[in-house]
Amino acid sequence: MEGDIAVAKAKRIVIKVGTSTLTDDNHRLVHAKVEKLAREIVELRRRGKEVILVSSGAIGAGIGKLNLKQRPRDIKLLQATAAVGQSILMSTYDRYFSAYGQTIAQLLLTHADFRSRQRYLNLRNTLLTLLKSGVIPIINENDTTAVDEIKVGDNDNLSALVASNLEADLLIILTDTDGLFTRDPRRSKRAELIPVVRDITPEIERIAHRGAKTSSAGGMRTKIEAARLAMNAGIPVIIANGAKENVLLRIVEGEPIGTRFLPRKTDRMNDREHWIRFISPPRGRIKVDEGAKAALVAKGGSLLPSGIIGVEGTFMPGDTVSITDSRGIEFARGITNYSSVEIEKIKGLHTGDIEHVLGHKEYDEVVYRGNLYLIHEGNAGREDSAQDRLSWNQLSRLSDSA
Repeated sequence: MEGDIAVAKAKRIVIKVGTSTLTDDNHRLVHAKVEKLAREIVELRRRGKEVILVSSGAIGAGIGKLNLKQRPRDIKLLQATAAVGQSILMSTYDRYFSAYGQTIAQLLLTHADFRSRQRYLNLRNTLLTLLKSGVIPIINENDTTAVDEIKVGDNDNLSALVASNLEADLLIILTDTDGLFTRDPRRSKRAELIPVVRDITPEIERIAHRGAKTSSAGGMRTKIEAARLAMNAGIPVIIANGAKENVLLRIVEGEPIGTRFLPRKTDRMNDREHWIRFISPPRGRIKVDEGAKAALVAKGGSLLPSGIIGVEGTFMPGDTVSITDSRGIEFARGITNYSSVEIEKIKGLHTGDIEHVLGHKEYDEVVYRGNLYLIHEGNAGREDSAQDRLSWNQLSRLSDSA
């Protein structure tokens, strides 16, 4: 199948490993599990793969170091535990990767690193430089500064964000179950593994909510959210049991392990398109007339001030904005060159009037065509919807939970 070929040919792979894959039943870090993971990843590197690891486990490592009897519930104690455990987790990784001659690097991220286009690009450049140098980046959310995110957060969505940032070929999510089941296999003998998912339908979402519960706070639900985000970027996703021997090698060799989420070939977007459509939430709305809409949709033009008839919200240059027609229906999204205050002053004017009104003119276009993504008419069959697009609250749930 086409999806299987894509998995087998994947060169750049993001691997997300959950806490349960690295710890025991008491949430304490198990060195043998870390060594197993390192050994398999090094073998992938030897086969010419680029690997980025998104790893949970800092809180688990901190639990062991602080000799706690259970995972803390208090947010402050969770953050302190993560702070203690993060250095232990990385030193453990370094010990086992170094034994195979592999250099690693640590990156601690927050959702702000993805929301800001400049920080998003800086992150991309850093990761690409590390990969080019043969280094394996190990990424986790910055639990010591996160507050709301750590309560319900997960590294599943973080791994999907990283995969889309790097335009990865494959995202592998390792957990403590064999994949997505029709029911919870721990409670029902009627549970059946779903081997392939080509579209995340409402039924798949219902299954994820009521089905197998992993050891993470979000369980299978956040993994489905991550799969949707990655699939929207055209990236296949595999959810598999991290305890299986050589699970990573068997996956890249084409063995049908776990649940495979296979996007349509037409879903593949470039980095900028995906960031505009799925990652950066619109800060405001620009309403345009029918002539401007036709210029954007049919002629592939940029948005000029002459076609703008209204502005909603408060935003600055570089922010993502929603572009709507005269009826208020969104048909495009893009990065604005001017603030909402400036656009209010120049709407309906010709480009030659911009400098006279504002006292400066860096751009003729309010939204340049290269920074614009058409949602409807220009992308038949890929209409934006509430189910297609994760809310920013979902995307910002990034912590050490899964």
